[in-house]
Amino acid sequence: MSLDLALALSSAKPAGKRPYFMDPQVERVLNILMATVQELAVTRERLDTVERLLETKGIVGRAEIEAFEPTKNQAAERGLWMQEYLTRVLRTLQQEAEAMQTKDDLASEEVAVEVSKADA
Repeated sequence: MSLDLALALSSAKPAGKRPYFMDPQVERVLNILMATVQELAVTRERLDTVERLLETKGIVGRAEIEAFEPTKNQAAERGLWMQEYLTRVLRTLQQEAEAMQTKDDLASEEVAVEVSKADA
């Protein structure tokens, strides 16, 4: 998967207008935080599973994992993953920036309101 495609897919936005329940600035930070928390929780659970399986089967101990040094290619793969991850975490900010650039792009609810005004 190319970087451009991965970034485009990870920042896809849902249709419709976004509801706010608190101050929009607070919600923005909360959304970023919750995306990060969700990603971290899933990662930690999966990592724990892999480490326990490897250790139980006598393949790799946790000390070896701690001492691991990635190659240049492995570090590059990790860098790509980090870019994709940050794009997902900061998706809310990206979508707001895009919305400000394309003010003519109305949500479906806004189109309905505009059509009903025209019919009246």
